[in-house]
Amino acid sequence: MTDEAPVRAPVADDRPQVRVQPTDERPPVRVQATDERPPVRVQATDERPPVRVLVADDQAMVRGSFRVLVDHTPGMTAVGEAATGAEAVELARRERPDVVLMDIRMPELDGIEATRRICADPDTSRVRVLVLTTFDLDEYVYAALRAGATGFLLKDTPPADVLTAIGVVAAGESLLAPSVTSRLIAEFARRPEPGRPPARSLDGVTDRELEVLGLIARGLSNTEIAQHLRLSQATVKTHIGRLLAKLRARDRAQLVIVAYETGLVDARRREA
Repeated sequence: MTDEAPVRAPVADDRPQVRVQPTDERPPVRVQATDERPPVRVQATDERPPVRVLVADDQAMVRGSFRVLVDHTPGMTAVGEAATGAEAVELARRERPDVVLMDIRMPELDGIEATRRICADPDTSRVRVLVLTTFDLDEYVYAALRAGATGFLLKDTPPADVLTAIGVVAAGESLLAPSVTSRLIAEFARRPEPGRPPARSLDGVTDRELEVLGLIARGLSNTEIAQHLRLSQATVKTHIGRLLAKLRARDRAQLVIVAYETGLVDARRREA
């Protein structure tokens, strides 16, 4: 009977070794599965289409400089160059860019008329026009804004600011420097101009919408308007949408022009 004890001991020692092996193999499999997911998600977000930019300027060096700047920026691509306003209109219809950098003074067809045609054409009405100018207080810039340009840039604007402006406009926002734009519009809105279409009527605009319009003309952002009137930003956006529809305005720049031309905002009082 004393010989049976050594036979049972090896059986008990073998069992833990068998159980340990399967549990050691599971964690590596689980870790590999979770590590593979993030790279797939990142790649999906990188597939957004680039912002398509058309450059229109009668100076080849200026066109080339802007094209190189755009083409060397991730997320942007230049789709063409135009040396005249007529070429800009034609290329805009063919290429459907997101943004046009438009010089004002060009042969054959100037940038103002080219802007008007691009913005009025249903096929290119979603194209955003950024006017390129040498001077901020320029009656031609005012005319371009009236024609539908989303904003304007000085030709000596730093490259990084140009790229930021393109991105802002491509995202559907108006590019307005409140102080400069309001000063520009205040300067030229009160000047009589032969052949200028009559100012749009404010008939049908509610009192609250008039308040919002006046604050837009003063250069306030949606957030600032909401704080000033104690409204939600969603409500402010609703009022702005109704103003755009009622006044047949393309964007905030045109709303500012309407505010001055109708006398809602007095340029002389603003300067005082």
